[in-house]
Amino acid sequence: MTVSSPGAPTQAPTQGKPLSGLRVVEVATYVAGPLGGMTLAQLGAEVIRVDPPGGSADYTRWPVAASGTSLYWVGLNKGKRSLCADFRRAEGRELITRLIAESGPGGGIVLTNADRPWLSYEALAKVRPDLIHLRIEGLHDGSPAVDYTVNASSGFPLVTGPEEHAGPVNHVLPAWDVACGLYAAVGILGAERHRRITGQGQRLSVALDDVALATAGNLGFLAEAEVNGVSRPRIGNHLYGSFARDFGTRDGRRVMVVALTARHWADLLTATGLAAPVAALADALGADFSAEQDRYTYRDALAGLLQRWFVSHDLPEVRQALSQASTLWSVYRSFRDLVEGDDLRANPLLGVIEQPGVGRYLAPASPIKTVPVNTVPVNTVPVNTVPVNTVPVNTVPVNTVPVNTAPPGGREPARAPLLGEHTAEILRTDLGLSEDKIRELHERGAVVSASPQR
Repeated sequence: MTVSSPGAPTQAPTQGKPLSGLRVVEVATYVAGPLGGMTLAQLGAEVIRVDPPGGSADYTRWPVAASGTSLYWVGLNKGKRSLCADFRRAEGRELITRLIAESGPGGGIVLTNADRPWLSYEALAKVRPDLIHLRIEGLHDGSPAVDYTVNASSGFPLVTGPEEHAGPVNHVLPAWDVACGLYAAVGILGAERHRRITGQGQRLSVALDDVALATAGNLGFLAEAEVNGVSRPRIGNHLYGSFARDFGTRDGRRVMVVALTARHWADLLTATGLAAPVAALADALGADFSAEQDRYTYRDALAGLLQRWFVSHDLPEVRQALSQASTLWSVYRSFRDLVEGDDLRANPLLGVIEQPGVGRYLAPASPIKTVPVNTVPVNTVPVNTVPVNTVPVNTVPVNTVPVNTAPPGGREPARAPLLGEHTAEILRTDLGLSEDKIRELHERGAVVSASPQR
């Protein structure tokens, strides 16, 4: 694995960086917006995160390292540049506005969850007519909400958790934030393609609540309640409509076993030696366990038979038996189990980075892997002869300094910036300000450069 240094940035590789040349200004906090920006940055876009002096509300959020550096913040801001400017001052707002307006043909893209008049589509489109502006909202009407409140109203906590549990169970994963961030990235890419073809920008919004409702609808949860008139039951670790459950082993480990298909089920019975007793049970009940619905209906009886087998075998024996089967299964692991095992280090998704305030640790790059393909030239006939990006934009050169702090090599992870690490560089290179002007802005507190390493 490669170590990325906190020193001078290196040239970003072209392989696996399809968004090179795209420039996004991100004014967002917590999960959805920063995740959307980082997703674009990991695909090669230049993403400039803008924060006020001292950092935004998420700058110190838990978990934190011993130094106080937020592992949460550095995790969601890898590979970005950092500009620290005072939003409360007119000159701070003017600098950010100029950065958006004067960012070349691949720029003029804003990702935000802030509701500020000067950062609105209406205000910025006046200085950048082909603006792409995506705002992440709580509810569809613009009212505030966060993942935890959206989740409470989505229906999911009332079908999550043990069957005997009476109250709601919130999932520890902020699923709607994560999905919303990915939707935001997709929305920006769709708008950017539209702009390349038509020259027109777009105003977009994605609401956390809409993401939750769309997911509940897409997975059939809402239709089941409306069409069938039933409420989804809480069934613990069983799989609704099929057979899956967790089982304890003799040596105290726990595994999740999933038999989605008839072949999965038959292989599971062969591996555990339970084909005969399960066949007898099927005869007694008049059931066909090759069918998903019958495996689900009689899940408790089937799980009881299987649990007797699992609890009489240690994990290595379980592993040996199930390795011969098509059945899907996995061992339950804690986060600490993950980082102390060998699997993470064998996965090319992760590499060691050197993060100021944290030190050396494993961090992920983009989960999207670029697989080398035939290098024979293709599509040599000119295509897309329609003029693109016909709306005039500022032609001031932008970002001539390499950004990505990761070394070449495709999926190598990049470290997060220090707060304000690129402030002077952005003012100098992207906005063309003189050293005297940059010094003056620092002295007045309108901008701040990198905080000391904590």
